[in-house]
Amino acid sequence: MGADITALVVEWAHLETIPVLEREHVLLEAADPDVDDGAVEDGWAWLPPAAEGFPSWCARYEFGGTLGSFKPHFWAGERWEAVREHAPADLRAALDTFLAGLIWDPGNGSDPDEDEAGPWWAYCPPPNVPALAQAWSVAGPRIEELRVPFTVHAAAPGKWVGRFEEFTKLLHGWAEVVEEAHRRGWGLVGLPY
Repeated sequence: MGADITALVVEWAHLETIPVLEREHVLLEAADPDVDDGAVEDGWAWLPPAAEGFPSWCARYEFGGTLGSFKPHFWAGERWEAVREHAPADLRAALDTFLAGLIWDPGNGSDPDEDEAGPWWAYCPPPNVPALAQAWSVAGPRIEELRVPFTVHAAAPGKWVGRFEEFTKLLHGWAEVVEEAHRRGWGLVGLPY
């Protein structure tokens, strides 16, 4: 059984009104509501408002072609590790910041406080989002510079994220999540669901 990831942008002020021990359940419900959201396969699925007259406080982003699996995200990280030493220093620093702020390995001890956050794949409160958006503003326009190093050092056709286009599509998806959270002043959470 593989691990999944569901990326959410979240209005943190609303999230903080939910008792800590109930947050995981509420976020899981938000990630998979009992209402039909149109079966989004790529892009945004906005939650229905919490109550009439209140705007939605959370949205789910679907990464096209991943089937909700964490594997493409993991392999994008592996491909980046194979390419990073061959990237220009400033581009490497920007992508390191961008990727480290989004995906962490729950087994490496870098997870946020379990009592506060929960067992997340990604956890980025609103004060941390501008740094990710800034990192992408540096890296995004220059991503094409990685095509040759990727082809030489990381390409694995037929494997997860084995082509440069698959790698950049995933990065652009995360950039869309970060930009939406930044625009709204929200945070983001990646649930293992």
